[in-house]
Amino acid sequence: MEATAPSPKRRLPAGRKADLASYVEQVGEVTVGGLAEHFHVSIDTIRRDLDQLDREGVVIRTHGGAVSAEGQLKDRALDVRLRMQTEEKETIARLAAGLIDDGAVVMLNAGTTTLALARALRNHRDLTIATNNLRIPAEISPSAFRDLYVFGGAVRAITQATTGPVTFMMTPGGPEVDIRCDLALIAVGAIDEAGFSTSNMGDANMMAEMIQRADRTAILADSSKFGRRLFAQVTTLDRADYLVTDTPPESAFATALAQAEVEVISA
Repeated sequence: MEATAPSPKRRLPAGRKADLASYVEQVGEVTVGGLAEHFHVSIDTIRRDLDQLDREGVVIRTHGGAVSAEGQLKDRALDVRLRMQTEEKETIARLAAGLIDDGAVVMLNAGTTTLALARALRNHRDLTIATNNLRIPAEISPSAFRDLYVFGGAVRAITQATTGPVTFMMTPGGPEVDIRCDLALIAVGAIDEAGFSTSNMGDANMMAEMIQRADRTAILADSSKFGRRLFAQVTTLDRADYLVTDTPPESAFATALAQAEVEVISA
């Protein structure tokens, strides 16, 4: 539900847009109809204002409304998250791709950062990839991989990914295949000195199991995730070998990473 607030005075367009931006940041998620009623203007006017604020990076347009570009602690639909921190994700993807050798076996979890990484693997060859990210098979270059496997489980529509055990069966109902990978590349929702976390328990369990099955682990996170804690802990800092990010962490967090012997890779 949208937060209630006193009816605003009529404002000139510049003033209304400033009020609109502030309101979306406060509420988090809004509809065009709700904004038109709140600001006493037409739906077409609100659409134009939101389009301009979207171009300026203040809000993110969605079907029928907008969300704040700030405050990313709750799940957002994939189409929204694809438009958030895009430059940072591309930087992280390029850096993470440098950790992967041709012929390597890798695991990638769900998320828009790992999706960007999959696209960045276009010059790689002979990879074996296992993932729960349902968008990766359609977007990765076919020349990059030798084999591509998708983990089964329940499908979370909001993330377009599966949630379930990190296993494959030899035959239906038969024994599990013992799988390992050279490198797990795990995108997380938040990082603090206690470790890495995400907003969904099932996702956290799956990410933790990928890490357990990997010889090395690279955590992928842009700097907006630093100093935050989400609902479900994935693992502690010392379980990661690398943190791949757009901006190096500072102060106590940088010290905690160093003490955990996590190598920070940044632009």
